[in-house]
Order: sequence, then structure tokens, then C-alpha cells
Amino acid sequence: MSSRLDAGMKVRREVLGDVHVDRAEAAKTSFDQPFQQMITEGAWGTLWADDTISRRDRSLLTLALLAATGNFGEIPMHIRASRNTGATPEEILQAFMHVAVYAGVPKANHAIKLAKATFAELGVEI
Repeated sequence: MSSRLDAGMKVRREVLGDVHVDRAEAAKTSFDQPFQQMITEGAWGTLWADDTISRRDRSLLTLALLAATGNFGEIPMHIRASRNTGATPEEILQAFMHVAVYAGVPKANHAIKLAKATFAELGVEI
């Protein structure tokens, strides 16, 4: 494995957790292996591995960007990951409130609904 791939897998496990990564790795096929390697090296081994900003801040940015661009499918995963990044429910709400002002109330509203459902699944009181 390349050093970026190794670093990416380490960070990915630290942020998303072993259970999530093991499940994703078990589902990987020869078809999507190049894509999985690319995101592990690029997103996790380069971007998330960089310590210029904290994982907490990176988590909040990621959630806001996912909501602002309408990529709602990834929001529950990153809400769950917030347990490992240190982003609090109150901070996540503030990120989504920024989305409401700068990208649209419907997107923020949907992201907040997903966050509430995910926090409920995790047993997090909000």
C-alpha cells in the first residue's frame, strides 16, 4: 500500500470507525476498488489527514457542504462520525443554520431532519 493509502485508511478508521470501514471494505469489488482507493488516498489520506484544521472543524465543514450541495445520503454517516471528531450537536445545528442562510432553507431543513433521526438512533439527546 502507498503511504497515502495507509494514512487514509488509518484516518478513515479513526473518523468513521472500524465497523463502518470493515463493512465498506467487505462490500468493495474489483469494479469499485479504484474508486475506493482514490477516495481513501485523496479524501482521507490527503485532506482529512492534514492537521491544518481540526477534525472537528473539518467535520462541520463537511456536513455543511453536504447539506448545501444536496448530498444528503452522506449526512447520517458524518453525523455518526461526529462522535469521533468532537463536533457537538449544537455546533452541527449552527453549521446547518449557515446552510439555510447561504444555500437554502429547504436543504438545511432536510439536513436537520436527518441529523435528528441519526442522533436519535445513537441515543444522543438533543
